[in-house]
Amino acid sequence: MTALPLDDNSCGWYQALPAPTPARMLNGKHNADYVVLGAGFAGLAAARRLAEHQPNARILLVDAQRVAQGASGRNSGFVIDLPHKFALEHPDPAHKQKLLGLNRAAIAQLQGLVDQHGIDCQWSHAGKYQGAVGERGEAFLDHFAHLMKDLGEPYRRVEKQELAGVLGTEYYSRAIFTPGCYLMQPAALVRGMAEHLPDNVELLEQSPIRGLQREQGQWRLQGDEGSITTPRLLLGTSIFTREFGYLKNRLLPVMTFASWTRPLTDEELARYGGQLNWGLTPADHAGTTVRMTADRRLLIRNTYKHVPKYGANVDEGVRKKIRADHRNAFVARYPALAEVPFTHTWGGVYAISRNFTNFFGQLEEGVFASACDNGVGAAWGTISGTLLADLAVGADSRQLQDIRQVTGMPSLNPPEPFLGLGVKSRIRLAKWQSRSEI
Repeated sequence: MTALPLDDNSCGWYQALPAPTPARMLNGKHNADYVVLGAGFAGLAAARRLAEHQPNARILLVDAQRVAQGASGRNSGFVIDLPHKFALEHPDPAHKQKLLGLNRAAIAQLQGLVDQHGIDCQWSHAGKYQGAVGERGEAFLDHFAHLMKDLGEPYRRVEKQELAGVLGTEYYSRAIFTPGCYLMQPAALVRGMAEHLPDNVELLEQSPIRGLQREQGQWRLQGDEGSITTPRLLLGTSIFTREFGYLKNRLLPVMTFASWTRPLTDEELARYGGQLNWGLTPADHAGTTVRMTADRRLLIRNTYKHVPKYGANVDEGVRKKIRADHRNAFVARYPALAEVPFTHTWGGVYAISRNFTNFFGQLEEGVFASACDNGVGAAWGTISGTLLADLAVGADSRQLQDIRQVTGMPSLNPPEPFLGLGVKSRIRLAKWQSRSEI
């Protein structure tokens, strides 16, 4: 038995979508040439690429939930081209250039799908602000500018007055704008891609896999109402990879949380006074992410929790406290909109590793995985899922060589209870250190 996702039902991105069509679920016994577990960014990309390589193969894409209910539909809607903040510290410039190239290949791929299928997901080449509130944040900004200069990437300093004209708040002292980021509605993008899969990819939703075992050179996946036998299994299961016995004690389950408002009225929009459709990430790693969506919603994201039992670690009392913290961050930035209510507060689970290393590759005969996106799943999931399919069929490429060079084995974690105590202490310390930026 595996521990299944226990995501809340209050994700604003998902609830803003029309009700989905009825799910096709796993029933009876099936044989497939390939099975992809997890229909997020990685799984969708892997299934699509497999179908391109093997148009006559039977490919099953299986998810325990509805598409977009999991982590891929719960992020803050950034598709970032730059290496993650920690990866930017890597001493080898070639390593960072490979990451940059992989992320941009993912963006181009997503752009192509949005254009080809007319996916309505607020996709836009909006760039991204990295904002500082005070001296601590500004020190991080100065360091970020230094890293951008070393990387040879364009950036622009945005001072307080200009920034306030964009954000509709004078809360931030300054920011750095980088042009390569795209913004989108994540649940709409993920669902849209699932609705336009190749003909030989069969999507099975609400079909949790409870067991995995090797039988006569094949893998048997056992569900509640059926089973699948396949010679090749691709795992796009992120943190849940460990539930199948792989990368155990190497992945850390962390949940981050967001709240958003209803769409602002015309009068509220006038009081707000800023622009639509922008995204700001914090200069300080533990600070607050803010979005203004294309459809007039303000989103606040902060608060991190170690969740060894996934969604079971978060009850309504915890969510209520997080919502209050988000409220404080919102009112601090937008006091003139203090009466505008939040309509949704939600969390999403993702995997990080102690050495901030992504896993990509073959786990054992017939089993391949991309796991541990370290919090930057949209671009990384897309390109890693695509290249995992290449690896599974034996199709070599420069990009495949690059991703194998920039990935590795996540570090082993200390045993419990030391792991839980250490992670919780580190999160509390980061929150205290970053309190002026939250």
